[in-house]
Amino acid sequence: MPAEGTPRALRVVMGDPQANFEHILAILEARGLLGDDGALRPDSQLVIVGDCFDWGPRDERRAVAASALRLLAWSASHPDDAVVMLLGNHDLGRVGELADFTDATFATAQAEADRIYAGDATPESEERAFLARWPQVPNAELVARDFSTWNEAQRDWVTHLLRARRFRAAHAAGPNLLVLHAGVTHEDLDVLGVPGPRRADANVVASALNAALDAAVEAWTSGPLILPGLHAPGNAAEGEGRGIFYQRPSLLPEDAQRVRGTPRRRFDPRRLPAGLVQVVGHTRDKRSRELLQSPGPVRDGVLRHLVTDGTRVEYAHGTPSNPGPREAVLLFTDGAMRECPVEDFELLDLDTRRAALRR
Repeated sequence: MPAEGTPRALRVVMGDPQANFEHILAILEARGLLGDDGALRPDSQLVIVGDCFDWGPRDERRAVAASALRLLAWSASHPDDAVVMLLGNHDLGRVGELADFTDATFATAQAEADRIYAGDATPESEERAFLARWPQVPNAELVARDFSTWNEAQRDWVTHLLRARRFRAAHAAGPNLLVLHAGVTHEDLDVLGVPGPRRADANVVASALNAALDAAVEAWTSGPLILPGLHAPGNAAEGEGRGIFYQRPSLLPEDAQRVRGTPRRRFDPRRLPAGLVQVVGHTRDKRSRELLQSPGPVRDGVLRHLVTDGTRVEYAHGTPSNPGPREAVLLFTDGAMRECPVEDFELLDLDTRRAALRR
């Protein structure tokens, strides 16, 4: 639906909705965001940071696939400025690594992948043989687990929402407040041609990212969707997918070389643009602590933050109190939604930049 231009008294961000549709609605209802008709309240805005697909055990795949389509349909039934739909790597997988599959060929490939992935000591020769048959994917694990609930109907929905410009790469929620799936650094903004003085301007950065997405979709006629320099789906020849929908901040020594070029799977958080607050999903607390070498208790459901001045990097639960203009901030919203009780899952209030309270 077209944007209404209605003022929104409450604007919230919801982390990766990889959970049953009823569970998602229960989280929104618990925060007072739904009307009696089950739609978002007219005075509210919901920004979904991407990754609507792929969770749960093997025997629930069909139900999970249907639940994800219900979420897409519910989201798209709202005006563009009521529910903002951002892309994640799982959403793009529908038109990326899996773009050329049919339901029948995917079922065949997945049966093979399940057997390989479940094996404790599967010979490397079996993985090589699998990739020889299915060179459009980087490994059996992706078909068995990462993009496990794919079907043609999902590809059709994602394609439609891309061509209708309903799926967006980024959303500017304020002058220096940018919402997107996995975050961007100076290297990514170099690809976009965003000049240094404007890199803390969320409107400039979001416009550049969305223009790059629209240009790629416009040029896309078949095969995987690629955003040159920004997003490359995986395949057998080049390995796993890379770019702004995949990358995670890392301070691990073994990632020191991997964080430089684009597109990539890791980035150096010290290369985040100063003065810009980026709200992201994609990475849970446990993985963040591993990559950032930040020991401490792991919790599901809570908002988290990373603050850097280009040298120092701090990571903690909650949101930062008062970041300075020379600091860059990531606010993490992926709280392991499926595993988290409804009452414990935090949404981000974009105006207070704190956890949203029940209305």
